[in-house]
Amino acid sequence: MKVLVTGTAGFVGFHMVKRLLSEGYEVVGLDNLNAYYPVKLKIDRLSAAGIQLPEGPWDQGSEWISQINDRYRFVYGDLSDKALVMSVFERHGFDIVINLAAQAGVRYSLVNPDAYIQSNIEGFFNILEACRNYPVQHLLYASSSSVYGNADKTPFCEDDQTDAAVSLYAATKKSNELMAHTYSHLFRIPSTGLRFFTVYGPWGRPDMAYYSFSEAIQAGKPITLFDGGDLYRDFTYVDDIVESVFRLIDKPPVDEGTNVPYRVLNLGNSSPVHMKEFIGILENVLEQRAEVISKPRETTDVYITYADTSKLEELTGFSPETDIRDGLARFAAWFRNYKPQ
Repeated sequence: MKVLVTGTAGFVGFHMVKRLLSEGYEVVGLDNLNAYYPVKLKIDRLSAAGIQLPEGPWDQGSEWISQINDRYRFVYGDLSDKALVMSVFERHGFDIVINLAAQAGVRYSLVNPDAYIQSNIEGFFNILEACRNYPVQHLLYASSSSVYGNADKTPFCEDDQTDAAVSLYAATKKSNELMAHTYSHLFRIPSTGLRFFTVYGPWGRPDMAYYSFSEAIQAGKPITLFDGGDLYRDFTYVDDIVESVFRLIDKPPVDEGTNVPYRVLNLGNSSPVHMKEFIGILENVLEQRAEVISKPRETTDVYITYADTSKLEELTGFSPETDIRDGLARFAAWFRNYKPQ
C-alpha cells in the first residue's frame, strides 16, 4: 500500500514514516520545511531517514528518494499550493493519507495568525479536494486536544462540546474536523480526526515545554512556569501516538450509505501531570536543577488536558501507556546526544 504522510520532516511525521517503512509500506512524504523552529532539525530528521537534501533553496515539487530505503520518497512543497498537491496525488495514487502537516503552536497564533489560515485551513482544504478527486481508502489527520478549550468536565470525551476555542490554533483544528465531516458526508471520504494530547519524545519540537525547558536548564537559564506551574497536561509519548495511528490505518469509518464515514478520536495518555511534578521529573532525568520564574497564565492556555481514550481502545485494543518518567528519560538520552549534523 502507498501512504502519503504530510509534515514528514516534522516530529510526529518523522516517527510515523519510520514505523510505516518498518511495516513494509511505500511512503511519500511532503513537507515545506518552514522556519517556525530551526529548519536544521527538520533536515536532520530527513537525513536520519536517508533523505539527503542538496543545498537550498529547493524548487516546489522537487523529489528525493531515501538512500537507505527506496520505498520512501520525499517531496518538497507546501500544502497551500493546490496545483502541487493535486499533481502529487495524481502521480502516486495513494491508498492512505496521514495529514500531519500544520502550523503548530498555540501562542504563536497570536503573533502570526496568517500562517495558521494558510497552512491549517487552505492546506487542509487542498488535501480534502485531492482525496475527493483521487479517492483514498482512509484519510487520517491531526486535530488537537486544544479543541476542548477550558472545559470543566474531565476527562475529555469525543462527544463533549468543542465550540469554545481559546486560540486561533484551536479554531483551525476544530475547522478541520468540520471540513472533514462535510467532505465525508458529500463525497464519502472515510476520515478519522486525531486529537493529539501534548506529544513528546526524541526528535521533538523545540517550541514545546519539555524541549525548551531542557535547553534552558542545560544552559543554566531560568524557565517560565505560568501560574506557578498550577496547570495539568496529558503528556503522550510519541511512540504511543504512532502505534495508535498505525492501528487505525486499516480501520476506516464504515460507509453504509446512511452514516457519514467520519469520526474523531482522542489520542492521549489519560494521566494528567501537574507541571510542578513535571519539572521535578525533568530535573531528575537531566540531573540538573531548574531556576523557575512564575508568570500569569496567558489567555491561550487551558488549565488541564485529560483524554478519555476508551473509543480508541475499543477500536484498536490499544491506548497510550508510557509513563512520563520513562518517556522523559528516553527524551533526555536523545537530547544529550543530539548534535546537529
